[in-house]
Amino acid sequence: MTSMTIRNIPDDILQSLKVRATQSGKSLQAYAIELFAREVSKPTLADMAARMEREASAELSTEDVLKAIEDGRERR
Repeated sequence: MTSMTIRNIPDDILQSLKVRATQSGKSLQAYAIELFAREVSKPTLADMAARMEREASAELSTEDVLKAIEDGRERR
């Protein structure tokens, strides 16, 4: 594993992190790693845009659309 140093953390932010780490029963290091892991597990805006583009570009025929409308009407 690689080490990382973060410099110039404002005192109020560091204090809040220490309090939150203590409240969750973790060391500051374990808490910070959890924060990083949670952040990198979220999709980026670029990832989300690419996914939306893939989903929005579904190829449907007129027949597919008409069948979906008919199915919807039958369910009423």
